[in-house]
Amino acid sequence: MTDLTKTLELMGQLIAFPTVSSESNRDCIDWIADYLGALGARCEITSEVEGKANIFATLGPDTDGGIILSGHTDVVPVAGQNWTRDPFKMAREGGALFGRGTCDMKGFIAAALAMAPKYAAMDLKRPVHFAFTYDEEVGCLGARVLVNQLIANGLKPSACIVGEPTSMRIIEGHKGMCEYTTEFRGVEGHSSNPALCVNALEYAHKFMTKLMEVRQQLPAMAPPNSRFVPPYSTSSICSCHAGSTHNVIPSLAEIEWEMRVVQRSDREWLRGEMNRFVDEELRPEMQAKSPIADIIETVCVETEGLEPEADSEAVKIVQELTGGNSTEVVSFGTEAGLFARAGISSVLCGPGSIEQAHKPDEYVTEDQMVLCLGMLDRLSDTLR
Repeated sequence: MTDLTKTLELMGQLIAFPTVSSESNRDCIDWIADYLGALGARCEITSEVEGKANIFATLGPDTDGGIILSGHTDVVPVAGQNWTRDPFKMAREGGALFGRGTCDMKGFIAAALAMAPKYAAMDLKRPVHFAFTYDEEVGCLGARVLVNQLIANGLKPSACIVGEPTSMRIIEGHKGMCEYTTEFRGVEGHSSNPALCVNALEYAHKFMTKLMEVRQQLPAMAPPNSRFVPPYSTSSICSCHAGSTHNVIPSLAEIEWEMRVVQRSDREWLRGEMNRFVDEELRPEMQAKSPIADIIETVCVETEGLEPEADSEAVKIVQELTGGNSTEVVSFGTEAGLFARAGISSVLCGPGSIEQAHKPDEYVTEDQMVLCLGMLDRLSDTLR
């Protein structure tokens, strides 16, 4: 059986697990654990959510300096999308492999699993780790648990290859993604006497106005020679919910806003500016009218960005494996920033195009899978 044939067989089995982020991925993780365990891998399963799990499996010596092959097992929903085929049954047509998760990112997971028997049969000098997670699509939640466990265990891998769909291009940096919900709690009443009320919507408006003012300073904070598009961090107000009718002062308002950050310091600066505005101006003004008024912020997602690293070991490894010399940056977020924050040199390189991810009739081409298998096959020389 060729590596490609084995990979497609494994991919078909992975696609058949409907691991939408809102559902359990445990059956998929248990299946991977059985597969890798049968090859002699040391498997550790971690979770902080019922029905969800990560797996961190190791082949080779029990030492630091290993290389992680990383991927997320969850996929985005198919509801409301116009699929022309069963999204959870892989279809092979015209050199393309269709199904939910084929490119994002069960194709890479299948390729890594297909190469595992070869790694297992070798006398490895460096360990190879398989890190497959839950809930990446809703905030990299599983990867946080997995990385924290690595830190707690004192394990120090040298490099991490995150197989997100990059068309096998080498990606050394991506923006961080942060999402927040800010809730304003006022006092409802008849609009004929607004002095007796605390208008939550009006205070939400003041917050939005301040945020639009503060974010204008972000372009000047862009790092020199930033290659991101745009080259600076951004912030957007994405929704506002408040009010019920013309003559009722609203007691509740909710704003959903986000940031795409080039560097962690931008996030800390902007949040600091907004928190001071809330603590020193908005909340005191609201509570002067009524002590029950308040402003509550919820951090929905804070995904670490991957800041390009000078002399990156992970980039060097993938350059040697692929023969590529150039590197790029992207604006979408991944789990790579979490591994990098733990001191593990990280890079993105995987089969398929991000242009196909999250869409109906998602696919990855066989040519991309062949390139990925070539990279992972050559990794065996690095490991020994």
